Amino acid sequence: MQVAMTFRHMEQSDALKAYAEEKLERVTKYIDGPITAQVYFSVEKKIRHIVEIVINSKGISTKASDTTHDMYAAIDAVIDKIERQLVRYKEKIKAHKPNGDEHGRQLSKKIFEAESLEASTGSVVIRTTTETAKPMSVEEAVMQMDLLHKDFIVFTDADSSEINVMYRRKDGNIGLIEPHRA
Repeated sequence: MQVAMTFRHMEQSDALKAYAEEKLERVTKYIDGPITAQVYFSVEKKIRHIVEIVINSKGISTKASDTTHDMYAAIDAVIDKIERQLVRYKEKIKAHKPNGDEHGRQLSKKIFEAESLEASTGSVVIRTTTETAKPMSVEEAVMQMDLLHKDFIVFTDADSSEINVMYRRKDGNIGLIEPHRA
């Protein structure tokens, strides 16, 4: 975990740094992969101790802050808030998992050379990758698209088992492309 700490209107304290890093280790059980955390400590009017923490990892971004009369109590309160947010996020993901096929359909993604498409000589494939269209509901697809900051997502509809494409329109709304049988 990469932790950056900023002190505003107060002196840096190694004890506060160590305490915050120790408490931040608690959130690693909720998030996989590389985690970056930014911790802001500040004091206002010599009595308001404010701690704000921003955590980013694999499309998950969470932020919390708290104000108390004790910096250590503020750290504890902020970590508790972040833990509650991450638990809520994990429960949402679990609740949206469909029953049955967890693997989804395999899709092939090809990247073509632009000049070969314009010429009549035939198309040249630069790279081919295989991805999985995971089964999920429309609501989970919207949530995944927002969490991962994607403009579109290809997924298997958990109810119909059909491949769907959800995309973000230029006007900010969400579009859904779904197949219909004739």
